Amino acid sequence: MTTFTAFLSGLVFGIGLLVSGMAEPAKVLGFLDVAGAWDPSLALVMGGAVMAGLGAFRLARRRSTSYLGLPLALPAARRVDGRLVGGSLVFGIGWGLVGLCPGPALVGLGAGQWQAVVFVAAMLAGMGIFQWLEKPRS
Repeated sequence: MTTFTAFLSGLVFGIGLLVSGMAEPAKVLGFLDVAGAWDPSLALVMGGAVMAGLGAFRLARRRSTSYLGLPLALPAARRVDGRLVGGSLVFGIGWGLVGLCPGPALVGLGAGQWQAVVFVAAMLAGMGIFQWLEKPRS
């Protein structure tokens, strides 16, 4: 049941990205082009996602298990530090350069877009480098 629920959630997320146009790098880059032909639609999609997320996190905070009975572990860190800011900057720069973040990149990968293949390969390489650098810390 857990695998099916994960698949269904991913499918709904992917369909949402396709319907909203957020799987298209040009749409994302249009949002980031505040000095040119700015497209505010991404802000509306993000605002809707934040509102849904706020409700979900508020509900989740009162629970210790998911609806499937699995342990529910919410992030406990509340501190903004250099690692968080640095990671956010790297994420944002990568997003701004190519117009993709991990979710839309996976949708593009499934659609056979070569840009998404390159992005996902670079993303996996970055994750591997992070794991390799973090080994001494743990």
